[in-house]
Amino acid sequence: MKTETKYIPSLEAVQRATLTLKEILSPTPLMLNIRYSQQLDANIWLKREDLQQVRSYKIRGAYNKISSLTDEEKKNGIVCASAGNHAQGVALSCKLLGIQGTIYMPETTPKQKIEQVRMFGEDWVDVVLEGDTFDDSGNSAMKFCEENEKTFVHPFDDEKVIEGQATIGLEILDQATSPIDYVLVPIGGGGLASGLSSVFHLLSPQTKIIGVEPEGAPSMQTAIKEGQPVTLDEIDKFVDGASVKRVGEKTHYICSQFLSDVITVPEGKICQTILDLYNRDAIVVEPAGALTISALDLYKDKIKGKNVVCVVSGSNNDITRMAEIKERALLYANLKHYFIVRFPQRAGALKEFVAEILGKTDDITYFEYSKKHERENGPAVVGIELKNEEDLAPLIERMKKRKFYGDYLNNKPDLFQYLV
Repeated sequence: MKTETKYIPSLEAVQRATLTLKEILSPTPLMLNIRYSQQLDANIWLKREDLQQVRSYKIRGAYNKISSLTDEEKKNGIVCASAGNHAQGVALSCKLLGIQGTIYMPETTPKQKIEQVRMFGEDWVDVVLEGDTFDDSGNSAMKFCEENEKTFVHPFDDEKVIEGQATIGLEILDQATSPIDYVLVPIGGGGLASGLSSVFHLLSPQTKIIGVEPEGAPSMQTAIKEGQPVTLDEIDKFVDGASVKRVGEKTHYICSQFLSDVITVPEGKICQTILDLYNRDAIVVEPAGALTISALDLYKDKIKGKNVVCVVSGSNNDITRMAEIKERALLYANLKHYFIVRFPQRAGALKEFVAEILGKTDDITYFEYSKKHERENGPAVVGIELKNEEDLAPLIERMKKRKFYGDYLNNKPDLFQYLV
């Protein structure tokens, strides 16, 4: 049976969700960030959903949905699919409400998120790792759900979930001391953006709501452009909390009505934001949690002198990912470069490369070389970190002049992934 997709949450429904959630959580802070405010000449407020018990806003929708089930549905148990944060919200909700849950997660989910799910759910949940993406695990979860007559708790395309996420909008309006000009909200499947934009449409229609997606997974932007949800062929799964191939029917309808704009941010820029927040503000965020702050530069001319809220959606970041995060940030900033370097197979060639070709502040961070006999030159894959991006052209010129240059790998993604 086809479900009605032209749904918009009522203010009464969101207020009921607020009362339901008061049982388990308190409002998260709306905090002025001095550094970004000075940098952008605006009042930049951070809605700190990373400070939830499960370290993301997803508990709002999950608990509101599961608590609304009938006694029979609760007895039969629930099923969900998630890349991490929704799973944690569902797991905690299952434990708090005494309901058995089966949680499907992609096999690529960071280990930290999997362990958190098991910790929050304890004996009330079973975790099943299936597929490479949320969509893969979602298909398996739906099949299991149907075969076992359980209730599926969708991470975003569900009325009760949307109403739960919408409570963030009520909190922001209650906490704000001045009228809000812009709210930047992250988008994965669109549940948060749908709920929040609906509340602002009703209570603060002058506020512009800007949806932010990772550049490698522009599912909502594509859906709005095409006039309907579209399944993307490929996505970059790095921003795991906001990387889905297809947004929801309900969420697409609401977002297409109430969002002022949907923009995308490169994954490398997101990584730099993660590092900046950690090093300068002592705030730990996951990639999806850094989306909205990463987008501020794209709106810097429009937000000057304005009151701007960025929803910081989560902080479930695995420390083992920090090396990759730093690498992506350096590549995006044009400070990390990989080459195939052709070393003359003679003594002193490496010394010559270091002394005569590298700049004084250049640093070799990756080196892979295998000496092959009976060849004039031996290729090596070399990663070099620069202090300034202007140093790249002179470096390449010196390599070519002394016959060391083989190839530049940064702009050859297929070869890059194979060799590095």
